[in-house]
Formats: sequence, structure tokens, C-alpha cells
Amino acid sequence: MRAAKARSPLRVLQVASEGFPFIKTGGLADVVGALPGALAPHGIEVTTMLPGYPAVMAALGRVQASENLIDLFGAPARLVRAEAAGRDILALDAPHFFARAGSPYLAPGGSDWPDNALRFAALGRAAAHAAMRMGFDAVHAHDWQAGLAPAYLRFAGASVPALFTIHNLAFQGQFNADLFGMLGLPTEAFRTAGLEYFGMVGYLKSGVWFADRITTVSPGYAAEIRTPQWGMGLDGLLRGRGSQVSGILNGLDTEEWNPATDPHLVARYSAADPKPRAANKVEVQARMGLTQDAAAPLFVFIGRLSWQKGIDLVLEALPAILGNGGQLAILGSGDAELEGRVHGATASQPGRVGSHIGFDEGLARLCYAGADAILMPSRFEPCGLGQLCALRYGAPPIVARVGGLADTVIDANEMALAAGTGTGFNFAPVSQEMLGAAIERAIAAYRDGESWARLQANAMASDVSWTRSSRQYAALFRGMIGG
Repeated sequence: MRAAKARSPLRVLQVASEGFPFIKTGGLADVVGALPGALAPHGIEVTTMLPGYPAVMAALGRVQASENLIDLFGAPARLVRAEAAGRDILALDAPHFFARAGSPYLAPGGSDWPDNALRFAALGRAAAHAAMRMGFDAVHAHDWQAGLAPAYLRFAGASVPALFTIHNLAFQGQFNADLFGMLGLPTEAFRTAGLEYFGMVGYLKSGVWFADRITTVSPGYAAEIRTPQWGMGLDGLLRGRGSQVSGILNGLDTEEWNPATDPHLVARYSAADPKPRAANKVEVQARMGLTQDAAAPLFVFIGRLSWQKGIDLVLEALPAILGNGGQLAILGSGDAELEGRVHGATASQPGRVGSHIGFDEGLARLCYAGADAILMPSRFEPCGLGQLCALRYGAPPIVARVGGLADTVIDANEMALAAGTGTGFNFAPVSQEMLGAAIERAIAAYRDGESWARLQANAMASDVSWTRSSRQYAALFRGMIGG
């Protein structure tokens, strides 16, 4: 019998505005950083294209190849290829757009860079150029910042198929119509069946319209965004794309996120030996200015201080925590008014409420390892990586029953506790009262040491890896390319 012929690797160019470990402001970077390794066992070779921010250029090391782009919206640029941190990187070295310190998106003072529209148009245009010139089999564009890549491919007549992934539909990249003439796209691109969006240029809409397939980061969110309530004005278009829209759940790089090896913890531990975990709780209490009390259930919120993430609900539900002997630690930054409310709660409840305004990767990891429970009362959540980190680190998450949170956390209700299958606590509708009720359920389980130990063990046994999702992505790419 003749041996089956091995399939040749498929070459995919993924393009994004950030990627771990080079540049990170949120979960997008973690996904972009993890996908190459997750897809490699399936015969998918991923090259990651990133803007040439100072941090990216500094990390490249020895450059393998470069190609000049004579004029990229007013100035020369080049594509630089290198291997860094075990990843194949293609950097868009365009100093006039990206050689800026600080945030990838925000100027000093906190407002958007005034030329963000052209900066990320340049990213999409260069990605299309690279896909056609360098022999890639497909393009994978992430979020609005890469949303023009499918349009540039389409109007160049390229045969390279494009996948567009929506990480958060709330951020769409909408710009004034007078920008369109600068993009180098034909007039027919600016119409309802294209980039035009209520008289503006829509970058995310471009990705949804021109990509061959669209994914979002959980099945639950894929269903939600096709409804008027959560479709952010694009539900009709998303419904119209039909079966070309699907949800593939995000995962974690479980080697990177591993409590048994994480250098940010004061005590490392595993599901087989969770006892050292208690030392991390002591350290979180110390660093957050909380009273040292091993018996007090410690609740932690990690994330943006925003309406979407529900930090206001956490503050309103404080009586359910403090009234039952618990403590609260908050790590994050965001809306000034909400930051002020966090400061107020910290000042009024010394030793019981602690906070750190800003983001600190090491402190976040310590909090996952030291919290008794993680609070994620998001009003909508495309996927959420925080609850996956919480499960991995043995901090049962308390989550709103929306989007990817509902897809990943098994509610520890009475029947689930009896069956030993719960991994956290879900609540709906998303309100202060229902969050408070979920917190009280969690505290009751915490006071029952046996139930809590089982819940923690279930959480840490959850498969939060890319195993299932990488198979789905691989099948999708092969279907796109074969079709």
C-alpha cells in the first residue's frame, strides 16, 4: 500500500497592531502571540506582521531580509523580516508612523494619535503587498487596525484569501469621509457595499465586507453580534454573511501561563499540589494594603475600569463582599470617573479594599495566583482571557452570563456542586443585585472547605489551551485556501 502523501505546510500572514511579547495593551496581543505556536502542529506556518514600533524594532535582532516600499502615504518605508522570541516576524518599518514612544494608539495626554487612520491604513496596505509578493497562502487580519487589508487585496485582484477576526465589535475604526481619497482605493470601494458606513469610512466594516471568512473569539459572541442589541450597527451585515461568520474560542498559551513555573509568583504550585498557593494570597494582601487574614475570601478585579467591564457593578456590590467578611483588590485603569470611585472605595475601607491604578503584568499574575475568586461582571465580553487565566491559576471566576464568559465557565449551582462539575459562578441579568447574589453563593461555597477545594480543582482541570480552537482554525484556513 502506498503511504499517504504528507500535506505541504500552508503559509499564513497574520497582521495585527500588537502581539505578545513585543507590544501589548490587551488580550489581542496574547492571541496574536499564541496562534503561531498553536497552529504549527497542524501544518500552518504563521508569520506575524506588526507595526515597527520602537519595542518591535529593538526586539528583531538579526534581520533576515528587507524590502523597500518607495512611498507609503508620504514617506518611504520597508518590510523587515526576522525571527524573534521563536516567532517569524515581518515588521513594517515606517518611522513616520510608528517610531513613537508610549502607547501604540494614544498620544501623550491620552487622546488618539491624529493620524491613526493613515497609520493603520499603511499596515493594511503593506500586509496586502506582502501577501502578494512573498507567496503567502492566506492573510489573517485582526480587528479594525488591520481591517483594510482585505480591501486592498480585493481591489488589487489578489487570489490570496483573507480571514478577518473581530476581537471587540465596539471598536470599529470610523473616520471622516474626506480620508477616503488618501487611501489609494478605487472610488467603487466607498459605497454601502464596501467601506462606507453612515457617511464615514469604516475600517472594521471593510474587514467584515471584504474578507472571505469572518471569525470572532467565541461562539456566544458570534451569536450576540448578529442581534440589534449587540451588533453595534453591523448586525445586518453580519447576518448577511451567514455561515461565513463563526466563533472560535480563544485559548491561553499554557506554557506561558503556568502557576507551576510562573516567575511572578512568590510560591509556585500545581493542581496536584495547590497548598503553596496560599503564600500568594498573603503577598497580594500585603501589596494591596489589605489586612492579613487567611480566612477572609479575597475577591479580585483585573482589567479596564470601564462600563463594559462592569467595575461600577463591583463597587455597588461591595456590601455583599464586605458584609460577609470578604476583601476586594482592584487592578486596572480606565475612565477617570471610575478611577475616582475606586480611589474613594479604597480610602473609605482601609484594609478591606485595596487598589492599584495602572497595569502591571507581574502583579496581575500574582493576583490570579492569590485571589480566592476573580470578578468579571462584563456587560458584554467577546471572549475574555481573564477568566481563562483565573481557571488556570485556581481562582474560580464570577462572570456575567454573556459571550465568551458563558462559553467557558461552568456555573457551580446546587446540581453542579452535587455532581462535582462547576468551575465558577455565572449570573444574569447583568446587574448589581445578581452580581451580589453570585458573590454570596461563592462565599457560601468558600466557607465549605470541601466544596471549595473541589471547585478549585475543577477550575485548574479546565482545558483552557488552544488545542480545540487551533484545530478549528487549521480547518478553516485549509477550507479557505482549498475553496
